[in-house]
Amino acid sequence: MTPDFHGPHAAAGGFDAESIDWRDPLPRFGRVRVLRHTCECRARVYEFCAAAGLAWIRRTDRSSTVVIVEESRPTSYGEVAKLWEKLLSGEAE
Repeated sequence: MTPDFHGPHAAAGGFDAESIDWRDPLPRFGRVRVLRHTCECRARVYEFCAAAGLAWIRRTDRSSTVVIVEESRPTSYGEVAKLWEKLLSGEAE
C-alpha cells in the first residue's frame, strides 16, 4: 500500500480576508527549514518556513512557463502560526 502524502489546501480568501504583505524573497538565511506545506497538487503552494529564530510563509506560484516565489515578512513563530491558520481557513490571502 502506498502512503498518502496529500497535504492540506488553502481555502479561497473571502472579500474580508486579511491581505498578506507578499515580498520578493531575500537570501538572508543560510539554512531554512520548511515546517509545514500545502498540497503539491495545485499550482500555488504555501510553505511555513523558519530560520534563525524567525518564521515566515513562502508562496510559490507555478505555471508551465514561470515560477514566482514571494514571502511574508519574517517575524515570531507564534505570529506566523496564527497567520498560517488564517491562510488555510481563507481568512488571509
